Parts: sequence; structure tokens; C-alpha cells
Amino acid sequence: MNKANPNQMIATAIHRERTRAGKSLSALAVEAGLAKSTLSQLENGAGNPSVETLWAIASALGIPFSFLFETQTRPTKLIRAHEGETIGSEQSDFVATLLSACAPSARRDIYRVLLQPGETRSSSAHPNGTVEHMLICTGKARVGPSGQEEELSQGDYFSFPGDLPHSYTALEPSTVMIMVMEST
Repeated sequence: MNKANPNQMIATAIHRERTRAGKSLSALAVEAGLAKSTLSQLENGAGNPSVETLWAIASALGIPFSFLFETQTRPTKLIRAHEGETIGSEQSDFVATLLSACAPSARRDIYRVLLQPGETRSSSAHPNGTVEHMLICTGKARVGPSGQEEELSQGDYFSFPGDLPHSYTALEPSTVMIMVMEST
């Protein structure tokens, strides 16, 4: 916990979780039984929220109380083609690069995605804890959380929090990528 400014830590968490839930300030205030001005002050780091107020906010967001005290940002991970630790085979011309190990409690769905240039595919946040893994097979694309998109080329790998709004944009015709959705 950030001892220097706990109110700012809570403010950041309230804003983050409200954004993930796709709720307006007004809607959350109503659901939590708070005045909109009170919620606005808390989200701006002003005020001194009580435990009851924070419980009401967490309940209205449908999240554990502890989420309002999380300060750790989940990292993104970018591995360009020809990067990463590899393991070769003695039997054939086969080289494997581990891009991401799966936690025992995680679930992964794997998709092959074909993208064409044109409109950006925007995605709202998935359930809390979702991580997306992207591997470009052919072509180029710009993918990632809003404001943290990365341009990826053939062979590039990128993982990011899928529980934040994110997007996919093809930069070349017939871009193919492998998408893995991991959730806990």
C-alpha cells in the first residue's frame, strides 16, 4: 500500500475499476448510494473515504474490496520475432520459443484471427484477470490496450491486460494472428 498518499491510490483504483466496469460516474454513484460529487471527489484523490463508503463502491462495481487497494500495474510483454529463449531438438530442425507459461489455475482459449485493413476492431474490457496473448503469423497489426497499442510484425508476440478496453487494427492485407485469451 502506498503510505505516502493512500487517497490517491484509492482514487486511481476507483477510476480504474469504474472504467473496467463501463460505468459512468453518475451510474456508479447511484448504485453505491453516494452523491455524485462525493464519488467525484474520491476519484480525484480528495476526501477521506470510510470503510463503509469503499465497501459500497466495491459492491456496486461487483469487485472484491481489496481491488480498491491494488497498486500494482500488470505488465505488458513484447517479444519480437527472433527474440526469446529457445530450445532446439536433436531429432529435427525444430526450435521452440516459450512465450508465456500458463499458471495452473488459468484457462486459455486459442483463436486464429484474420484481419483486413480498414476499421479498427475495438473491444470493451473482458472479465477481471483476463490476459490476451497475440502472435503475428503473417502481416502487420496494431493491437493492445487503449493508449498502449503496439505495432507488431510477423513473428512478434505481445501480451496485455484484456480486462482493459483494447483494439486490433490490421496494417497489411490478410494479417493472421494467433490470439490466446487467458482467464483465471
